[in-house]
Amino acid sequence: MRGGGPSVLGIVLAGGEGKRLMPLTADRAKPAVTFGGTYRLVDFVLSNLVNAGVLRICVLTQYKSHSLDRHITTTWRMSNLLGNYVTPVPAQQRLGPRWYLGSADAILQSLNLVYDEQPEYVAVFGADHVYRMDPRQMLAQHIESGAGVTVAGIRVPRTESSSFGVITPGSDGQTVERFLEKPADPPGLADDPDCVFASMGNYIFTTKALIEALKRDAEDESSVHDMGGSILPQLTDRGEAALYDFSANHVPGETTRDQGYWRDVGTLDAYYEAHMDLIAERPAFNLYNRSWPIYTHSYQLSPARFNAGGIASESIISAGCLVRGQVTRSVLSPGVVVDPGAVVQGSVLHDNVHIGRGAVVRGAVLDKNVQVPPGATIGVNPERDAELYTVSKGGVIALGKGQLVT
Repeated sequence: MRGGGPSVLGIVLAGGEGKRLMPLTADRAKPAVTFGGTYRLVDFVLSNLVNAGVLRICVLTQYKSHSLDRHITTTWRMSNLLGNYVTPVPAQQRLGPRWYLGSADAILQSLNLVYDEQPEYVAVFGADHVYRMDPRQMLAQHIESGAGVTVAGIRVPRTESSSFGVITPGSDGQTVERFLEKPADPPGLADDPDCVFASMGNYIFTTKALIEALKRDAEDESSVHDMGGSILPQLTDRGEAALYDFSANHVPGETTRDQGYWRDVGTLDAYYEAHMDLIAERPAFNLYNRSWPIYTHSYQLSPARFNAGGIASESIISAGCLVRGQVTRSVLSPGVVVDPGAVVQGSVLHDNVHIGRGAVVRGAVLDKNVQVPPGATIGVNPERDAELYTVSKGGVIALGKGQLVT
């Protein structure tokens, strides 16, 4: 970390397939999916680490990683003079001719990165969540506690526990008493029986504890070799795991509304709802916090333009867009064109989507280069949409990259 603090290596886990986010992940890794108009999902975790002074970061990739690799290598360039870097690390099969068996095995197969840097601590963070966090505050608690691992937790309704790893804190509120991976009926918290602590997928390890835990896990033939499913329960059983309450984390420039915001956007419905969080008058997540910026690639495009009576309200309109129709409650990525008479409502349009004259698009997510012909409709006839496109449980209509619209 900068300023002579403890040495920390960042490891970002970006190798998952992202099946629940299809068709947006049909041609790219989930962390490379566009979010908020101009960002990629991986930009949020990388910005949090870099803003906190963690300037040596390895991004472990595996499936459909080209788009992610290109984004990282062209966008996240650090100072070579100071020895800082953000680098994608593909599966290298260092321990034999096999892919990663799980997130723990991914780090085990990449321990050469840890041996090379010899950090005091390793921050292992997920790559596909939307949030702001200052990891320095979590690190300070980890060092003070003397734990082998500290896991960040956030309170969620107990009814949602089957979607997360659930942390049961001890009587001191900090020691992890139990760690359950996606339990159906976990106990509620002592001070709030209707809530549980969900793991955010962010861990800080003392380096020695991480290496020893990974080696023990590798010898366990019954293990699923997963950070949440294997390593956390192991260190919990040994009394070496601690909880960090995310609600105690504060970043510069936060508002009372977006403090503590965190979203797992692993499904189409969650992805869509997180976009709707961005466009309110007082957004639940504020992209415009300059004190803790989210960094991304800067497009060399002209400003957005509105012609022929084109209007947009309660929306995010990126550079290079041309709006000549009506746009409401939507997020438009760079290069989107909305022709005269077209209506876009409650939708997320990725790069270079073209909405033809008189077309209607409602409640949809359109991946890059989708061309909607003049007069076509999406989100108007549910039965027809279900026959032609992907429709989520919540009714979000999704089209993949370049998918044809009839």
